[in-house]
Amino acid sequence: MNLKNKKVLITGADGFIGSHLTEQLLSECGQVRAFVFYNSFNSWGWLDTLAKDKLTELDVFAGDIRDPNGVRKAMEGVDVVFHLAALIAIPFSYHSPDSYVDTNVKGTLNILQAVRDREIEKLLVTSTSEVYGTAQYVPIDELHPFQGQSPYSATKIGADRLAESFYRSFDLPVTIVRPFNTYGPRQSARAVIPTIITQLLAGKKEIKLGSLTPTRDLLYVKDTANGFVEIAKSDQVKGQEINIATQAEISIGELAERIMQVVGNQATIISDQVRKRPSKSEVERLFGANEKIQRLTDWRVRYDLSAGLSETVTWFKDADNLKKYKTEIYNV
Repeated sequence: MNLKNKKVLITGADGFIGSHLTEQLLSECGQVRAFVFYNSFNSWGWLDTLAKDKLTELDVFAGDIRDPNGVRKAMEGVDVVFHLAALIAIPFSYHSPDSYVDTNVKGTLNILQAVRDREIEKLLVTSTSEVYGTAQYVPIDELHPFQGQSPYSATKIGADRLAESFYRSFDLPVTIVRPFNTYGPRQSARAVIPTIITQLLAGKKEIKLGSLTPTRDLLYVKDTANGFVEIAKSDQVKGQEINIATQAEISIGELAERIMQVVGNQATIISDQVRKRPSKSEVERLFGANEKIQRLTDWRVRYDLSAGLSETVTWFKDADNLKKYKTEIYNV
């Protein structure tokens, strides 16, 4: 599929990955409609930080993914839908699971129903590597069993299976896109890499983290965004579930040491009990396979961990960016 003459809709465009994907699609597509979360402040999230010339190119639609009426309205005249809107923080899902069901499951259902009612050429539904749980074998390919180790991951499993059901029941042009552990500029301090960087830049001598032994497959956000674009371009992905992964892993403890080297500050790493997941909920190992995405698309990893961390730290060192983060609290 050539995206040049297509009108695309991105839900969750105001978020971390969504804002980066929006930037890339502005150069790839004919028209881009950004679905942002409606609020009384008229905030467009991270899109507000984009250059004015880019913002003027955007068609911004403020709504709520939980409302089927607004979702249908947002899809008018659209050819391709990138569905990224979701609640993603795992600790918050422990005490507010209803909101995850409403946003992640029912929100995805609203998207699927609206696509079924429209002449949409392609729908990309965003999954997460968390649906796999702790690796039963590595690298984790798309045939790996699912295991809901948190309310968040359970709702994403549910959303994925709904998407599959609409493909099988109604031949909906659905592809499930499954990024592994994405990081980079604009990421929430609820994620481990911004947690480490912001504490170091705030001059902390003790870095508080959760468990230090789990491993993660760390994917720089520009590679993630490019993965979405290359999957959208491919004509071989209908009905498929596709990982975006680097096929490498690093432990949280080793990651903290790497980041200290990049930042240039040293600190003692403390495994804080408050920040640890319940033992049966902790995903101990994520190490993804990327053979399928490389076979079906032109996507390749362009940023290794060193390059990605360097760009990320540089962004956080900007005082205007750093002041947006509350380094003195545990961000749930």
